[in-house]
Amino acid sequence: MSAPGRVVFDSDDLERTEAFLSSSYAPMRIGSGSRDAGAHITRVASDTVSADKLDLHFDMSYDVDPLGRICLCDIEAGTIEDHQVAGWAEPADFAPGDLFSFAPPDRPYSGRICRARYTITMLDPDLLTRVAGTQQPVRLLDHKPISPAGAQHLRAATTYLRDQVLAAPDIAEHPLLASTASQHLAAAVLAAFPTTALDERAGTDLDAHPQALRRAIAYLEANPDRDLTATELAQAAGVSARAVQLAFRRHLDTTPMAYLRRVRLDHARAELRAAAPGSTTVTQVAARWGYTRPSAFTAHYRAAYGELPSQALQGDA
Repeated sequence: MSAPGRVVFDSDDLERTEAFLSSSYAPMRIGSGSRDAGAHITRVASDTVSADKLDLHFDMSYDVDPLGRICLCDIEAGTIEDHQVAGWAEPADFAPGDLFSFAPPDRPYSGRICRARYTITMLDPDLLTRVAGTQQPVRLLDHKPISPAGAQHLRAATTYLRDQVLAAPDIAEHPLLASTASQHLAAAVLAAFPTTALDERAGTDLDAHPQALRRAIAYLEANPDRDLTATELAQAAGVSARAVQLAFRRHLDTTPMAYLRRVRLDHARAELRAAAPGSTTVTQVAARWGYTRPSAFTAHYRAAYGELPSQALQGDA
């Protein structure tokens, strides 16, 4: 995965474009019969995910080595034709409005891009496994989403991650923001595509007992500022991820992540109340506890405490 940050690439030189694409994705060979090989690419990235916008003003063939990552493509204009993945019986064509996975992380692929404008979102496959809370690595079982609604939800999660989180100039100062948004993207992928996670139903209702719930709560409350996952929480509770979900739902009528959000809100409230006048802002405190949008933080805060966060900051609570 490329280093965190923002990259802008412009070129009409095919060799330079091939070198950039090879360094950004995986070793590849590209070709074109056009003299105008204009390419404009922007990338924003964290340690585990990257989001690119590509605008190719020419027809380009591609032959790509395995990426080692899940690669999602969303076409806005133009087409991708004769897309062939190792192991597929037939090639596929994609047009504007299509959202799909280019290839399994361990397989090469080839095809042709025809004057297309599209986005590429890549994520570490381990992120899916961590969010799913499974023992075995999660794999996508098809390259297309299950439904238009699932595709739209995934598109919204991708856009939010790219434009609101990774593109923020100070994102490096708020790792919790990036990790939370990345987990949200992984959850959207799991919901949109058929995966092997559905086949692994580890744990039983008997595991969802109060002792497991208490261990999970203790772990959440001791680590509210960490990038917690379902797998890590299950290990702390000594049961499966599914059992942890069942325990929170059965005994508290909530989810582990909703409980964690309330714990983080409690810490944010304490920080606001303890702040010296002029030393911080509501927006800064919200960002430290995983909120990119101050409006969402304010809404959750008011629902939890019946006051505005600005009141706590001003000592008016």
